[in-house]
Amino acid sequence: MLNDKNMKKLALLFPLLGVLAGECAERNISVVEDTHDLRYESLATVWDEAIPLGNATVGSLVWQKGNSLRMSIDRSDLWDLRHSKELQGVGFSFEWLYDQVQKKEYQPVQKRFDRPYTAYPGPCKIPGAGLEFPLDSTDQVKTVHLYQKQAICEVIWESGKSMKYFIHAEKPIGWFVFEGKGKNTAPSLVPPVYNKIVENKTNDHSGHNLMKLGYEQGKVNQVADNKIVYHQRGWEDFSYTVAVKWKYSGNNLIGVWSITSSLVDDKAEDIVDKAMNEGIYVGYAEHKDWWDDFNGRSSINIPDKVIEKQYYNEVYKMGSIARENSYPISLQSVWTADNGKLPPWKGDYHHDLNTQLSYWPFYTGNYLKEGYGYLHTLWNQREVNRAYTKQFFGTDGLNVPGVCTLLGQPMGGWCQYALGPTVSAWLSQHFYLHWKYSQDREFLETRAYPYIKDVATYLEQFTVVKDGVRSLPLSSSPEFHDNRLEAWFYDMTNFDRALVKFAFGAAAELASELGLDKEARHWSELKEELPDYLLDDEGSLCIAKGFPYNASHRHFSHLLAIHPLGLIDKSNGEKEVDIINSSIAKLDKFGSAWWTGYSYSWLANLKARAFDGEGAAEALHIFAECFCLKNGFHANGDQSKSGKSRFKYRPFTLEGNMAFAAGVQEMLLQSHTGVIRIFPAIPISWKNVSFNTLRSMGAFLVSAEKKDGIVCSVRVISEKGGLLRMAVPFEGGFSVDGNKKYEIKDGIIEVNTKPEEVLDFKLNKTF
Repeated sequence: MLNDKNMKKLALLFPLLGVLAGECAERNISVVEDTHDLRYESLATVWDEAIPLGNATVGSLVWQKGNSLRMSIDRSDLWDLRHSKELQGVGFSFEWLYDQVQKKEYQPVQKRFDRPYTAYPGPCKIPGAGLEFPLDSTDQVKTVHLYQKQAICEVIWESGKSMKYFIHAEKPIGWFVFEGKGKNTAPSLVPPVYNKIVENKTNDHSGHNLMKLGYEQGKVNQVADNKIVYHQRGWEDFSYTVAVKWKYSGNNLIGVWSITSSLVDDKAEDIVDKAMNEGIYVGYAEHKDWWDDFNGRSSINIPDKVIEKQYYNEVYKMGSIARENSYPISLQSVWTADNGKLPPWKGDYHHDLNTQLSYWPFYTGNYLKEGYGYLHTLWNQREVNRAYTKQFFGTDGLNVPGVCTLLGQPMGGWCQYALGPTVSAWLSQHFYLHWKYSQDREFLETRAYPYIKDVATYLEQFTVVKDGVRSLPLSSSPEFHDNRLEAWFYDMTNFDRALVKFAFGAAAELASELGLDKEARHWSELKEELPDYLLDDEGSLCIAKGFPYNASHRHFSHLLAIHPLGLIDKSNGEKEVDIINSSIAKLDKFGSAWWTGYSYSWLANLKARAFDGEGAAEALHIFAECFCLKNGFHANGDQSKSGKSRFKYRPFTLEGNMAFAAGVQEMLLQSHTGVIRIFPAIPISWKNVSFNTLRSMGAFLVSAEKKDGIVCSVRVISEKGGLLRMAVPFEGGFSVDGNKKYEIKDGIIEVNTKPEEVLDFKLNKTF
């Protein structure tokens, strides 16, 4: 029996045991190898092939710069937010633009709206800093491994020395530990160079040199033997701070960094102190729990291992660049160019397709929570966007600049899309999709319908009616005729027709769902006033009146009604079947000479909607093998030099990666018509395929398996209850566990479900 004296001894011993346990844990961060991991025999020697780590707020790239191992340090809200005088004040209006088009005087338009984007370095995304560790020339790197399931980068040297590095899944910190010879290692904090020209000889489409920003170079201060702080002032009162702190434990080096901006209250110096006190093991346990949950949301298993590996590489990126309350995914997200220059296209928000494509896979992939950051930001920027709408378009309601800053302000560019009249209509689809996939009534009432109603209100006021037909005063199709006078049309393009139809149709549908019958009728009546789609002599969708798709063009905007809007669909009858088949055939006919990587990803989605599994798989293969760098980053141009595109450059942007993941999902599960279709577009050769808990519209989580070419089982979890409609996936009789009552109407299974109910459908055959 313990006496008081012994109890006191134990009380003194417990804290010491805790410290020792923590130190032991710090030396044993567990990782599990996965077949989809990235593995290399050396560190990348250019920034855009680096190992990427991130959590949507901060990010890092691991690569070799000169004779150092480098970890870039980036943060999503590091922005130069200066205003261009041309994009404000008198004359900044669509009316002025319309007058110039009428007079055929287009140089003033280019000078006012496009020149600021290219001539001025800001506004733009800016880099943070980097940590560098000297490399021993006598000790070669043996392996570089990205453990995607745990989001950890590991480097092992020939001597046995190793480094593990991760970005905490939920906090703005990065942890690193060097094991073996760690006593001989110390970090250097290397800031961006703002006071001299930095040469960059790569073909990565980088922007202005950082020196053009005009910043006074920040200072790096060694505030303690084991702590460094760097503070950098930016434009006007903006600033950011980077801090790194480390300690030695036996022969190991353990360190943590943080980066904060003046847009938040937290201080990087305090964050690293707190993190170091808690210890790397506590941080890793939290980090691992988050990634375990994320990786458990859904999974796929397909026989094409090239596509499967690329898919999981994209899912890893999704977990690295999106959070519920983060800023949306910009062109490069938290992986700003780490080359001493501004990133490709300023690292901004392009709403002509880039942000939209970047969120396609979050719905079916069952990552609604992470995808909400997009909607969260758009909702919070409504007042900024309303002010822009009132000034530029002269209406109430809501439109959004097609190229904008972190805070939603216009940046200029090709005004057909940078200041386009239907930008918010496409953005509103994501509010619609979140409702359809979540069935969250509160979101419908307080977010989805109010946002879409604002968009529809703007479109109602901005459109004009002539001879009973409602149209835009001017229309365009992104990148068609570039930024020339000829890019504007007085008849609406198919791009704009589809978007305005969608906006009015979605407003009517959601108003009806809320019992707002008068409003629903109003939006429906406006939709009926819109012109039909433009078809050429072969029944294909045109770009504009008199302009059929007759040359390679990377932006499939004329096909928006097919995908992603789903307004033209094969389920609607033979006429639309013919339109879809003919339109996609035109893409194939005129080829890929002027496509980029995202074109192939988009093509895969289109072909999946056309139930062409072979075509979808081929497009995905080309993307993965020809348009990605070795770390999986979409590089826009054809990196294989195999003739898949005349674009050979390598600017890294993320929309192609995300659209790739969506294309895989479209092959496995579709529900955009309100009917769930299992394996709607897979190649005949895919005999053994399965997926687990992909999400469909109606808030159903669906799992399915195909063995030896035959669908044998489907499980449906009904999150919110309601009517399940599923195309019969079985070739023969099937049963439903629990003798659940169902009906089959025209090949569609209909079942009334309860919240959280699980339905198991099985083929009446033993495998």
